[in-house]
Amino acid sequence: MNIVCIGGGPAGLYFSLLMKKQNPEHRITVIERNRPYDTFGWGVVFSDQTLGNLANADEPTARAILQAFNHWDDIEIHFKGETVRSGGHGFCGIGRKRLLNILQARCEELGVQLVFETEVQDDQAIAKQYGAELVIASDGLNSRIRTRYAASYQPEVEQRHCRFVWLGTRKKFEAFTFAFRQTPHGWFQAHIYQYDGDTSTFIVETPEHVWRAAGLDAMSQEEGIAFCEALFAEELDGQGLLSNSPHLRGSAQWITFPRIVCRQWVHRHDGVPVVLMGDAAHTAHYSIGSGTKLALEDAIELARCFGQHADAAAGTDAALLAYQQLRAIEVLKIQSAARNSMEWFENVERYSAMQAPQFAYSMLTRSQRISHENLRLRDPKYVADYELWLARRAGEQAGVTLPDEAMPPMLTPFRLRGVLLKNRIAVSPMAQYSAVDGVAGDYHLMHLGARAMGGAGLVFAEMTCVSADARITPACPGMYSEAHTQAWRRIVDFVHANSDAKIALQLGHAGPKGSTRPMWDGIDLPLKEDNWPLLAASEQQYLAGVSQLARAATESDLARIEQDFVRATLAAAVAGFDWLELHCAHGYLLSSFISPLTNRRTDEYGGSLENRCRYPLRVLRAMRAAWPQDKPMSVRISAHDWVEGGITPDDAVVIARLFKQAGADLIDCSSGQVSKLEQPVYGRMFQAPFADRVRNEAGIASMAVGSIFEADHANSIIAAGRADLCAVGRPHLANPAWTLTEMARIGYSGAGAVTGAAWPKQYRPGQQQLERNLQRERQLAAASTGLTPQQVAVRLLEG
Repeated sequence: MNIVCIGGGPAGLYFSLLMKKQNPEHRITVIERNRPYDTFGWGVVFSDQTLGNLANADEPTARAILQAFNHWDDIEIHFKGETVRSGGHGFCGIGRKRLLNILQARCEELGVQLVFETEVQDDQAIAKQYGAELVIASDGLNSRIRTRYAASYQPEVEQRHCRFVWLGTRKKFEAFTFAFRQTPHGWFQAHIYQYDGDTSTFIVETPEHVWRAAGLDAMSQEEGIAFCEALFAEELDGQGLLSNSPHLRGSAQWITFPRIVCRQWVHRHDGVPVVLMGDAAHTAHYSIGSGTKLALEDAIELARCFGQHADAAAGTDAALLAYQQLRAIEVLKIQSAARNSMEWFENVERYSAMQAPQFAYSMLTRSQRISHENLRLRDPKYVADYELWLARRAGEQAGVTLPDEAMPPMLTPFRLRGVLLKNRIAVSPMAQYSAVDGVAGDYHLMHLGARAMGGAGLVFAEMTCVSADARITPACPGMYSEAHTQAWRRIVDFVHANSDAKIALQLGHAGPKGSTRPMWDGIDLPLKEDNWPLLAASEQQYLAGVSQLARAATESDLARIEQDFVRATLAAAVAGFDWLELHCAHGYLLSSFISPLTNRRTDEYGGSLENRCRYPLRVLRAMRAAWPQDKPMSVRISAHDWVEGGITPDDAVVIARLFKQAGADLIDCSSGQVSKLEQPVYGRMFQAPFADRVRNEAGIASMAVGSIFEADHANSIIAAGRADLCAVGRPHLANPAWTLTEMARIGYSGAGAVTGAAWPKQYRPGQQQLERNLQRERQLAAASTGLTPQQVAVRLLEG
């Protein structure tokens, strides 16, 4: 095959040497606009895992790279005059110029032709000149080729919100260092790592508005460097900062990061495939050091695909199809983690109220790729010390005396008003569609009683309807008659008598999503008969052409519904519930007021976000006045409609502030189910970022919910301060004792009666058996893999 690579960066060079190694008969030419020793930037970072991939692909290259690397295990975070250090991270740094020189030398050794100082203006002319059967477009993040064939590649380019400058220093750093400085204009941060014997990369970053407020947009290059030297004088210890871009002037050194995603990676011109690779195809934010990693792994995968399909009749087409399918998935994972990391650094202000230990933990776990147990595997002492610090703070907040020992974050206590929760796990409200005439019966006693005995600190009853016409289905429970109150009191009394869990009631009105069948008879489908009229903020039909038409609620409707909520609130107090939640999510009546997708009113309840929230806030205030003052109230919101023009996470912060002002104590952060046009992005803990923003921007306690199914997830969320509680739903359907089981799985049994999650005395023989079985599994796995039992436990948690 005759191959031309346009762009002599890591992607083009590494692919070329791998293909030449695979088949010396290939004719491969790399065309680079710079001279052999020209490059920009300072150092690049790889993880130990990436180095392993390089060693498997080409051992001589990996050996040369390893000999030039500076290796470290520790990360240091400097924040508010404190330093937090965590080990076991396993990173290596190498100068970008040195890396390219190694790849260039290996290419020349294998017979790849390198052409320097040649600017490719026309890829088609170059392909024709060299008789190329394959063109690799590895021409960087400003790729001309990607732009030229944008109709084929379908790129999305998003300029992000921070300005950063890539500098260097002769100061050597023992650890990968992150330094944060507050100025009158806002926060700046530095990403610092040593990459050779005497030089370190020093990236300074800040949000665009802070950069401008500090006057950096008007400074010369020398003035900008002097500003950074003064700001980070403590880290520099007398050393200066260096620039290797002398041709750039002043603020031109400060750039924004472009997040690039391409839907397609292959274009064909006159039958010749033109394949994107590296930054031309995708970018990943430098805060997780993955741009060069992705480029090299693109090269590895494409070369492997050509090797696999070399003998096939349609070998090139099959190889390129496999390349894009395989790499697109892996890149998406990395880009998702990189986006989380990038957004964390864009919003340092959000976390600036935290104390240094929690701020550092939040930063270490920002991408959601590193979890609590993964951190424990890397640095057990760091995690144990942090757990002890967090437990002491939790004990102070809850007003209880805890044993002076480390404990899993999800098992720390939490107090809201006069209610003390023994731990941070809640059983989500989950519709069961098993009531008769609104009465919660033996099924609900069994269902909620079992989960209250299963170790969770708080158990929510499913959405309970404030009137007969507020029900989702005829089988939904209600709180609009004396029979309902007494039925609920029976269940509440059982929970209080047989467990140390608290029990909450969620009150709601189905609105436009009412008068439907139970989900197992068809989700959201209307009843075949005996339907009741429906109300919404504005006239709507939830399922177009299928659902009943809901009419717009009048003022008299709203006054009646408000009183229905107050009556149900008073009944909940009589029934003895510890906690009350108002349901304002998922397209139900109150949610239909909040979302612009469903509220088209022109009165005082429509228009601006504040107006759309007016009626739900009115209901909350009336309920708060009727609910005991020493008992908390939460509000469930849809923090994201996942539809263009709907509620966004930015809106959710405003909504949370409004509910806080109206008397809410906690925001339960769900999302979606407002429109069938929604396009949610699912994944582990996919709604936790909404709880994070609400808690740390709106300044109100929050509850995370959605794809939290392991103790590791909950511990990571609570420890990082992303939420105060974690609601676990479907796992509790599969296992009522989810909390107790997860305790045993992570090897923790130190819970006491005041806090944590004590096993019911009747079930303690089961606890002992479970713990023995799990320990035996870890030992057997350790014996077969050569890992320690602790490492096996983490691998099991990570799936």
